[in-house]
Amino acid sequence: MIKLVPVLATLVGTALAVGATGAASADSAGPDRSQGGNEAGRGFHGAAIVVAWNRELLHIVQTPGAQPATVHQTRSYALLHAAIYDAVVSITRNDTPYLFSVDAPRGARADAAAAEAGHATLTALYPAMKADLDQQLAGELVVIPNGQPKEHGIAVGEEVASMLLAARANDGSAAIPAVFVAGNQPGDYRSTPPNFPTPVFSNWGKVMPFVLQNGAQFRPAPLSALTSPAYARALNEVKSLGQDSSTGRTAEQTVIGRFWAPPIWNTWNAIAEESALAHHANLEQTAAMFAALDLSFADSAIAMYDAKYHFQLWRPITAIRLADTDGNPATIGDPTWTPLAVTAADPSYPGAHSTISAAGAAVLTAFFGNRDEIHVTSPAVPGVVRNFDSYSEVATEAGLSRIFAGQHTRIDHEAGQQLGRDVAQFVLRESGLGHSGRADAN
Repeated sequence: MIKLVPVLATLVGTALAVGATGAASADSAGPDRSQGGNEAGRGFHGAAIVVAWNRELLHIVQTPGAQPATVHQTRSYALLHAAIYDAVVSITRNDTPYLFSVDAPRGARADAAAAEAGHATLTALYPAMKADLDQQLAGELVVIPNGQPKEHGIAVGEEVASMLLAARANDGSAAIPAVFVAGNQPGDYRSTPPNFPTPVFSNWGKVMPFVLQNGAQFRPAPLSALTSPAYARALNEVKSLGQDSSTGRTAEQTVIGRFWAPPIWNTWNAIAEESALAHHANLEQTAAMFAALDLSFADSAIAMYDAKYHFQLWRPITAIRLADTDGNPATIGDPTWTPLAVTAADPSYPGAHSTISAAGAAVLTAFFGNRDEIHVTSPAVPGVVRNFDSYSEVATEAGLSRIFAGQHTRIDHEAGQQLGRDVAQFVLRESGLGHSGRADAN
């Protein structure tokens, strides 16, 4: 049974009101259901059709050269799932759309609409992948009976996708970032060894959010001064636990540090897939969950980069190697210190894993409840399965992993956790997902 958390019932009640079978009768859903499409409204394909398009996008972003280097992957996930969700609820009329609702003839197939919305969105974003996308769409449509309901559903999906793509055409994501000029004062971020990568997303905090008012809406508080005891404790912790040859890090912490390799939003989307399938979520439930999840990730990324390039804090590898210059007697420089993992090409504060993971846990908890059996695998550590009893446990470990990997301090981690929670709660409240209050149907 899909569990509904009482505190968040008003936020996601509509998406979760249907039971574990994913089937609801037209009578139980109210008068709008009768206008929404018979078996299509009952979740004909369940979670599978949404999961299939999510997996296709995961395949695309993992294909070398497919993702534009200066466009963040979370934007594509948000567009994909917003289009699928708005297409589905344009037909079922059981929930409030995220952005667009189009007129759908009586009996239109929501499953056909979902399939075409996914196809149209990804084809527009990744035209070089059209052949594969066409093949996936054909495979999904062939099992839907031919006729006007199917054709009407396809038309709805195509129209919604077109409208969403047009609405985001000038969102700032295509802007080429200016060349980043690093500072040279203690605390200033600068490119890191061994590869000295050039920052890519220095302007991403200025991209138009999907739900937030602006990227700075939940900007974290200024971090502790370099001379403070809190800074020294945090830096000394990562110095001890995050070094490649650390003797203070346990064997399990080493596995954790390697396990949670980026991109972290891909891992959370995979977790969401398994949760939707395990809970037998229907088409509308799954579409709503992924829309809420990936809108939260997209806006978390915008907010995170806003903060990173506002504060421009140096990474632990720089901070530790230059600790003798920070004015803090409790930190000691080690010019040869090297982290367990190679450092990413962005400032340190707040942490990306912590931000995205806190957002992911908030959304999935809202939809499925926090007590759950969650099993996570990682291509970074083949053969290892990490098992958890709650989404919050997953988020905590994913965030702390970056300390064990030498990437972030606990200050970065805690600021990221708060930022991700703030963004996800705002998205759940303001996006329109799940506001029509069908919780009583349970």
